[in-house]
Amino acid sequence: MSHASLSSAEPETGPNLPASLARVKQGLDWIAAGCMAIASVMMVILIAIFGWLVFGRYVLNNTPTWVEQAALLLIVWITFLGAAAGVWRSTHLSIDFVREAMPALPRDILRVLTDVGLLIFGGYMAWYGATLALNNIRRTVPMLGVSEGWRGMPLSLCGALVVIFALAKLAIHVFNLTRKSG
Repeated sequence: MSHASLSSAEPETGPNLPASLARVKQGLDWIAAGCMAIASVMMVILIAIFGWLVFGRYVLNNTPTWVEQAALLLIVWITFLGAAAGVWRSTHLSIDFVREAMPALPRDILRVLTDVGLLIFGGYMAWYGATLALNNIRRTVPMLGVSEGWRGMPLSLCGALVVIFALAKLAIHVFNLTRKSG
């Protein structure tokens, strides 16, 4: 997949967007960057605790038992925050050469359908992630002593962000479609 096909999948930006959509896009760019910044910090913490695990096991001969559970929790958060940002930035792996080879109208319609699919999928993620988190809120993660609900929250949060990102992309794509036809 070439860089050109990645950039063509993103909604048009620039002076042709209404000011309100441009502000929304800018705000969502900041949210996606925040997701990646938080995921990056969590990745550094993950590496540090695995360093502590190795040090504890081989130098102190006392393996810290909490590291595995903390790592699992961090990986879930890193994955879902990165996934949400990837939806907004259109950086997920996709095979779009068929769509990009089509004439403008079918290509644009497929982009809108993709946004609708993401909207539905994100809604399910948000709903069932919240259900999972709420159903497990009274349980504790072994070795950590925090609520099991913390494992379901990233699914719900990512789903909500996917819904927001898909809605914004949908609005931009629909605006571009109406501008082309009108």
